[in-house]
Amino acid sequence: MSSIPYRGRFAPSPTGPLHLGSLLAAFGSWLLARHAGGEWRVRIEDVDPPREVAGAADAQLATLAAFGLHADGPIQYQSRRHRLYQAALDRLLAEGKAFACHCSRSDLAGQQGIHRHCAAHQLRPHPAVRLRVADGSRVMFQDGLQGSFTQQVDREVGDFVLLRADGCWAYQLAVVVDDAEQGITDVVRGLDLIDSTPRQILLQRALGVATPRYLHLPLLLDASGHKLSKSLAARPVDAADPLPTLRWLWSALGQADAALDAAGSVGELLQHAAAGFNPALLQKASFIVPESPPG
Repeated sequence: MSSIPYRGRFAPSPTGPLHLGSLLAAFGSWLLARHAGGEWRVRIEDVDPPREVAGAADAQLATLAAFGLHADGPIQYQSRRHRLYQAALDRLLAEGKAFACHCSRSDLAGQQGIHRHCAAHQLRPHPAVRLRVADGSRVMFQDGLQGSFTQQVDREVGDFVLLRADGCWAYQLAVVVDDAEQGITDVVRGLDLIDSTPRQILLQRALGVATPRYLHLPLLLDASGHKLSKSLAARPVDAADPLPTLRWLWSALGQADAALDAAGSVGELLQHAAAGFNPALLQKASFIVPESPPG
């Protein structure tokens, strides 16, 4: 782990422009890092080519810059880190902690999609690789905002994929290897990822790396109750006029509006925000419906 007391990160996938929900996670993670006197890194999670949109990564970085959210250190790209993932996978395979699996989704339908034993009807030319999850693998962690979270990983998830059959690295492996290699001490992200955390903790234990602290922020839902990033109403934020959006996000994070009253520029607003941020005011609610979002 890093020798500094706090190193956070924002890690978007380049599947489209940043929307209000994305910026909530970015701004929240930035504020928590600044409050702790630590670093804030940015990592582009681009290891899923079928889902990626050409030019999205550059557009996301440009939006962050327009909102004054600059990374402490170089931008990292998962697509340039295959060697690290392969080394981790090779180690897990050699130690018997991972195994090749020829099962398709239809093969696992009788097990509700949860892999506890292989049920493949035929061998694949390129099998997936899964982590071997032991019976009774119950993981509990203390989330910095949501409180205690427990998952019976063997029953609720099963042996999970590390390398997909199409040759793409699974999110769980890539994020664990990256967080460890980059010395991330604190992971701040949306609540939709909280149920991935026990899997990541199991994988951290299997690889012998430290477990960061976790804090999962509320999700933004539209008026119909859909996650904003999946909603037709999810529009790119207006990078040409960032102040209204930053003020709205500040309020959505439970902070007092008056703390930013004197700010007339993005730089001034972020200075006031860093100085006035109070983590105790963060909302524990599982979602926030933006009744009147900026723009």
